[in-house]
Amino acid sequence: MRVHLVAAGKFHDIDFARLELLKLLAEQADIRTSVSSDYADLDALAAADLLITYTCDLMPRPAEADALAAFLARGGRWFALHGTNSVLEPLPDGTVRTPNAAPAVTAMLGTRFAAHPPIGPFKVFVTKGDHPMTRGLRDFRIEDELYLTRRTGEIDVLLHTQFTGDCPEFEDRSWDEAEVPVLYERAVGAGAVLYLTLGHCRGHYDLMPLAGFWPHPQRCGWNYPVFYELLRRGIAWGRPHAEAC
Repeated sequence: MRVHLVAAGKFHDIDFARLELLKLLAEQADIRTSVSSDYADLDALAAADLLITYTCDLMPRPAEADALAAFLARGGRWFALHGTNSVLEPLPDGTVRTPNAAPAVTAMLGTRFAAHPPIGPFKVFVTKGDHPMTRGLRDFRIEDELYLTRRTGEIDVLLHTQFTGDCPEFEDRSWDEAEVPVLYERAVGAGAVLYLTLGHCRGHYDLMPLAGFWPHPQRCGWNYPVFYELLRRGIAWGRPHAEAC
């Protein structure tokens, strides 16, 4: 099995997330992994069975988006994590706009990031319990960034949460959502996308230049065994001929 991992972007401890994902991939002796800090290695993508992305505010260029579309069309699987669908545009008043600046990519992913409230605890509900990603799981509580998204296509929600309130850091501020996707699957061509919004992490220096030393590193979902279980299941989901959709 060939996996291509793209781990890069802003405001997160990308080195930590990259290392943790590589540890999980190394648990499977038959997996061979290539690693990039952007989407430019099209040869590695073309050779892969599974693409894993942990990014923030990093979108593919048009030619790279075309390669992603071809990857999915021929049956590739894309396990997208946390901020993969995010574009961030700081505004003069200190808030952040999240425009749909890469519509071809967010159309493939099925959502685009819009906002999140401050990090805190929330409950995650099993929406569809008969899927390989959720079979045997129960509802659970977790402390993480609760990602709020706008849908750009049809998605099959597997885990969800709920949120009513304000996101003061974002232009898209006020929300009242009975079903916020936390984990979903989406068929694209002969392939599929699996998106898991959990997994924020931040070290001492990851907010620079917006802020200086951050005294308390954040690991959020990475502190919870259920998150690692979902990651392991996501890797298994990416195997050729694995059960999906």
